[in-house]
Amino acid sequence: MTAPQQATDTGELSAVLARILTEVGPSAGQAGRVADYIPALSAVDPATFGFAATDLTGHTIGVGEWEIPFSIQSVSKVFSLALVLSIEGDQLWRRVGREPSGNPFNSLVQLEHESGIPRNPLINAGALVVTDRLLTLTGDARGAVRDFLRAESGDDRVDFDAAVARSEAEHGDRNAALAHLMASYGNLENPVAAVLEHYFWQCSIAMSCRDLALAGSFLARHGVRADGSRLLSRSEAKRVNSVMLTCGAYDAAGEFAYRVGLPGKSGVGGGILAVVPGRYSLCTWSPALDERGNSVAGVAALDHFTTLTGLSVF
Repeated sequence: MTAPQQATDTGELSAVLARILTEVGPSAGQAGRVADYIPALSAVDPATFGFAATDLTGHTIGVGEWEIPFSIQSVSKVFSLALVLSIEGDQLWRRVGREPSGNPFNSLVQLEHESGIPRNPLINAGALVVTDRLLTLTGDARGAVRDFLRAESGDDRVDFDAAVARSEAEHGDRNAALAHLMASYGNLENPVAAVLEHYFWQCSIAMSCRDLALAGSFLARHGVRADGSRLLSRSEAKRVNSVMLTCGAYDAAGEFAYRVGLPGKSGVGGGILAVVPGRYSLCTWSPALDERGNSVAGVAALDHFTTLTGLSVF
C-alpha cells in the first residue's frame, strides 16, 4: 500500500469521498442505535449516511444523504461558544472550564464535585452556561445561533424543528437538574426555565451535512466568516478547535483524537462536525450511535478520511 497523499483538488477529494461511501456507507446502522431517549429522534433510519466537505472558498461536495436535514443537537454547542467568545472574549472561562470530562456528558456527580463549574463548554452543563451567557448578551440565544447558521451556510431554510424541541423539553429532566444545580451555585444569570428553553430549541436546529460543513468552515479559515469578516481572532479560533479536539466527543474524546486526529464535535442526532485547520470543514451524518453517544459510521468515515488523505493535526 502506498503512503497516503494529501487531497489538494476537487477530483482527488471526490474520489476520497466516493471511496468512503463505498467502504463505510454500507455498514451504517449495523452497529449502534439511534437516540431513542429523545422520542422525536427515534424514528430516523439508522442506515442513513452522508458526508460533506467544504474548502476554504466555500466549495462543497458530498456523498450519500448529504443534503438531507437532520437534528444537529450538540453540534450546535460549537456555534454558541464561538458567538459568546466573539462578543466578550475570555470572560466566559471564569464560569466554565476547558478540560475533558472523563464522565458522561450529563453527569450531575461531576458538576456537584466541582461546585457548579462545568468541566468544559461542550458537555451539557457547560453548554447551558454558554447558552445562559449568550441569552444575557443577545436577548435571544437560540435566534442568534440560528441566524448565524443561516448566514454561514447561505441557507435561509435552516430552522428549528419544533417537534424535536418539544420532545427534548418533555424528556429533559436531567438537563433541568444540571441547570438548577448550577443556579444553586450562582452560575446562571437567567431563570432556569428560560435557559432550558433556548438550549432545547438551539439543539433542535435541523441542517444538512452540506449546510453544517459550510457553517463550520470559519474554524478552518482561522476565525474568518463566509463574507470575509472576522468572527474570532486566529488565537480564539485555535482555542475553539482545541476544545473540540479534547472535549468534542464526550468521554470518548481520546479515542476520537486517536482514530481521527481532528477537532470534532458530535451530536446525538448522528452528526459530527470536524475541522482540518487551513484546509477543510467536514460533516458526517449517520444516526446509529455507540454507547458514548457518537455516530459509529461517522467516526469510521472520518477515520477513513484522515487515513486516505494524510490530513490531520498530528
